[in-house]
Amino acid sequence: MDFNMKKLASDAGVFFTRAVQFTEEKFGQAEKTELDAHFENLLARADCTKNWTEKILRQTEVLLQPNPSARVEEFLYEKLDRKVPSRVTNGELLAQYMIEAANDFGPNSPYGKTLIKVGETERRLGGAERDFIHSASINFLSPLRNFLEGDWRTISKERRILQNRRLDLDACKARLKKAKAAEAKAALWSDEVEKAEHELRMAQTEFDRQAEVTRLLLEGISSTHVNHLRCLHEFAEAQATYYAQCYQYMLDLQKQLGSSRGEMLPGTFVGNAESTSPPSATASPTTIAAGAATGPAVPIIPVVPTVIGAPNSAPAVEALNPSDVKPPASGTRKARVLYDYEASDSTELSLLSDEMITVYSLPGMDPDWLIGERGNQKGKVPVTYLELLS
Repeated sequence: MDFNMKKLASDAGVFFTRAVQFTEEKFGQAEKTELDAHFENLLARADCTKNWTEKILRQTEVLLQPNPSARVEEFLYEKLDRKVPSRVTNGELLAQYMIEAANDFGPNSPYGKTLIKVGETERRLGGAERDFIHSASINFLSPLRNFLEGDWRTISKERRILQNRRLDLDACKARLKKAKAAEAKAALWSDEVEKAEHELRMAQTEFDRQAEVTRLLLEGISSTHVNHLRCLHEFAEAQATYYAQCYQYMLDLQKQLGSSRGEMLPGTFVGNAESTSPPSATASPTTIAAGAATGPAVPIIPVVPTVIGAPNSAPAVEALNPSDVKPPASGTRKARVLYDYEASDSTELSLLSDEMITVYSLPGMDPDWLIGERGNQKGKVPVTYLELLS
């Protein structure tokens, strides 16, 4: 019991001495041992790494899970060391609603068929999103959290110990200075000076040892950067895979809807949006994303006119002779050409950007094409190269 009481008293005395030293330093009444410039740079670099890692971690969590309540729930499960329950993604939930709506409206109706097709694509998009979130959480978020909750806590602990060692050292320096000042007045204080010098040597040894430990930990921040760099590459790779999957799924949906849009929307014109470059079936997701960032979007699923009431048995115009084609009595429209187009054979019409032509559709014609007329010239033209005008 006596030993514990003495230890508590000693700890209280050390704490009080450090508090006094810290307060006097703040008011400029005591000298402070300064760390060398290299050490200060290591400290600043470590603080910068910690602050930006926290910000990147939090914003990545928002990107992967925009719902704040869901993020709090996942955080609590993680702290309790329990598995986070599986959660339906927004795309999967939308798919469920669309398919249920199709069953109510009639799965064989045009609207019902389209709802099912779009719903299945949304389900696949939701699955791809789930895989991306899982990959990003393991390969990117977990290493960032491990640094903040592991390495950084160790660094912070050692920095606090170093701060205490420095306060002890400066307090010893102050006591020695007072002892020497008293010794100058009376020789009886020589023992006090010797004691203060001994304490100073011990404090200096403890400070130097702790400074070396802390310095090694701070220099390890470079290894942390290397590790985070690798994780960042993996995160970008997972994101690229996710967007490539989404792009492919939407291309498949485009083809499915394109093959049936004449049946779905007979006699309807839908104009094309403005764009800055011609569409390409081989364009990559990166190219399309860049185009979306720099100009209006290229229309993906244009719908072309059909003459209502035309017999279903009318011959297709794939092998048309332009001189034999007659424009319908109604259903013709003006169109502005968006890009230059060079005809591949005699059935097609070459186009120049910004020129105006007359266009119309014929029964049984491929919905991706129209008949275009310019003066006495006539031929097939691709819908995606036109802006249909009202």
